Amino acid sequence: MKYPLSLTVNDENYDILVEPYHTLMEAIRDGIGLTGTKCACEDGRCGTCTVMVDGQLVKSCLMLGLQANKKSVLTIEGLGAPDDLHPLQAAFLEHGAVQCGYCTPGMLLTAKQLLDENPNPTEEDIRSAFVGNLCRCGVYTHATEAVLSVAGEEEK
Repeated sequence: MKYPLSLTVNDENYDILVEPYHTLMEAIRDGIGLTGTKCACEDGRCGTCTVMVDGQLVKSCLMLGLQANKKSVLTIEGLGAPDDLHPLQAAFLEHGAVQCGYCTPGMLLTAKQLLDENPNPTEEDIRSAFVGNLCRCGVYTHATEAVLSVAGEEEK
């Protein structure tokens, strides 16, 4: 039996039906059709499914879709647009922090959360924030450089 789920994703309201055991990741990908939220480990180890729910990072493979009812979700699709990149997206491209791209959505949202909480993080702060993101291509150094390049920009 499916249940109604109402949520706001990237500032758009959605009313979908989900099975009670469907994760938020499944609701986003299958129910709404936004595939930027990646599916990999399905047990919270890799961070590819990371989204922001009411401004907080969530591994969407670990949260049931119904737990997000009436909440606001930000996915990678809502961070920026191809013709209007978020500064973090532009910095990731500029610093070569995108290789296969599978981990990129989770890493970008993790970096956004970090900068929202700490606009001037140290290299150690950034590396600590990325602990929950597995990158098989090893772009950690480039991603760290990208975040450092954006840090404090709002104050300039």
